[in-house]
Amino acid sequence: MPTAFVLFKTEPSMERDVFLTLSGMDSITETHALYGEYDLVVRVETEDSKQLTKMLIGNLRTIIGVKETETLLVADY
Repeated sequence: MPTAFVLFKTEPSMERDVFLTLSGMDSITETHALYGEYDLVVRVETEDSKQLTKMLIGNLRTIIGVKETETLLVADY
């Protein structure tokens, strides 16, 4: 099961709206607000890498209020 952590920068005053949108998505297992360079971080888990790509490109980047994302893929040892 592919897992990724995605960091979000949001438009000013949009943190809560983006947080609530992310929290309602099926593949997102954790959502946290942050202080610092990034505003939010989520943990995404999908059945396969194609679903992960679709989620990252098709869903997360198109949320109103999202300015920038950075994706960190989890490596399995």
